[in-house]
Amino acid sequence: MIQDIQPHHLFNQYRPVPPDGESFALYYEEHAVLVKRTENGIEFPRFRELERLNEDLYEDYIYLFSVDDMRYYLVREINREPVSEYTMENTQIFRTADPQYHAFAGITGYQLYNWYKNRKYCGRCGSRMKPDEKERMLRCPKCGNMEFPKICPAVIIGVTDGNRILMSKYAGRAYKKYALLAGFTEIGETVEETVAREVMEEVGLKVKNIRYYKSQPWAFSDTLLMGFYCDLDGEDTITLDREELSLAEWFEREEIPVEPSRDSLTNEMIIKFKRGEV
Repeated sequence: MIQDIQPHHLFNQYRPVPPDGESFALYYEEHAVLVKRTENGIEFPRFRELERLNEDLYEDYIYLFSVDDMRYYLVREINREPVSEYTMENTQIFRTADPQYHAFAGITGYQLYNWYKNRKYCGRCGSRMKPDEKERMLRCPKCGNMEFPKICPAVIIGVTDGNRILMSKYAGRAYKKYALLAGFTEIGETVEETVAREVMEEVGLKVKNIRYYKSQPWAFSDTLLMGFYCDLDGEDTITLDREELSLAEWFEREEIPVEPSRDSLTNEMIIKFKRGEV
């Protein structure tokens, strides 16, 4: 999966040390990121490449995290002229780009970029928020309100019936490949209750024997995904929620039209079932 970057390791502790010339600068505009394509994959600009025409570069930055001893920082306004070989690319590039540790750093940085961008002002009193000096948190200097990075719990659901698994396609989304059922956890419910509710809402089926498989940080949507398998309980007739799904159908293991990819928990769960490992 996208976070599996071994032997590299992401150190996400907040330690706001200043950048040096070799530090990586992550620059985003909406759904795009500044990168350079090389024969080895993608590369982010380093501070030494930007400093000539960006006088405030070493003053206006946010420390994000480190991968091994490589430090990554968010920069918010830059002159891109000195790095003309870099281009703005859609952040979906991180699903497949190499090296994988850069891809994971890039999409994790994008999640934090969105959080900082959307939390400029206090939701309680409207004052400008200020970064905390000791932890990754924004504090309102007027009323003391504290904001921490947004993480939304959600479930990925492999509904099985003997040798079959239920797969679906989303309605109205750019992603057109087969997926598993999924949904966000609501206030006041357990993740197991989310599984049962989402299956009933999206395809009108009852399930039992709900069992946890694995989790995955999914920064594309500020989400912590939790994967579950469960068994069909009763009738297998699908009643489709067409606002959420364009289709849902049962597949025998041998007929599953999905091949392995490295990025998602959904793909891993489908492939494990396809190989008879579940």
